[in-house]
Amino acid sequence: MKKIEIACFNLESALVAAISNADRIEFCADAHLGGTTPKKEDIKTLISNSDKELMIMIRPRGGDFNYTDDEFELMKNDILTLKSLKIDGFVFGILKENNEIDLERNQILVELAKPLKCAFHRAFDRTSDLENSLEQVINLGFKTILTSGLSSNVNEGKHNLKKLVELAGNRIEIMPGGGLRSSNLKEIHSITNANYFHSSALVDDSGISNLEEINQLKTLIN
Repeated sequence: MKKIEIACFNLESALVAAISNADRIEFCADAHLGGTTPKKEDIKTLISNSDKELMIMIRPRGGDFNYTDDEFELMKNDILTLKSLKIDGFVFGILKENNEIDLERNQILVELAKPLKCAFHRAFDRTSDLENSLEQVINLGFKTILTSGLSSNVNEGKHNLKKLVELAGNRIEIMPGGGLRSSNLKEIHSITNANYFHSSALVDDSGISNLEEINQLKTLIN
């Protein structure tokens, strides 16, 4: 069974996703920043209104993915604070100044998150060596990579996504995301043969995920 994760940048979207046919929710805040860590109270509200698998974004700010020592401490504290809630895992990614994967810092966060699982988000698309970056993320113990195939969206990165799925095998989930909608899902699915797909399901400028779009995504994928 192919699956759909919905990226929700506000509580309203997450509550829509909670009553949809989606398989998983990625919850974050600040869509205009590309996603940051949501408020603990919003997470609690969502948990009390949803039985879906829930992944929480750990990101202290927008911009690049090379964080100061203080920002890194904040990320560690957020994981320790939030892992006691009824959630399934965390979504994050830390890069060095040269946009290569920061092995040491990511490893620390993966260990802190245990026994919860971790997904490496689209910081992956800032790296340059697809194969090397894939192996590094696998070795760090991440369970999923959210990626547009080292491109700005899934349409541009579809052939890299296909390659990533093939290289990954069953070692890690490659989850195409970034500009994915019901209008292009079938093509991306047929090219990549991925099992999990990621969309914000936004169809207008309301900033709120659309219930019909979410259910259409799930219908199309199966």
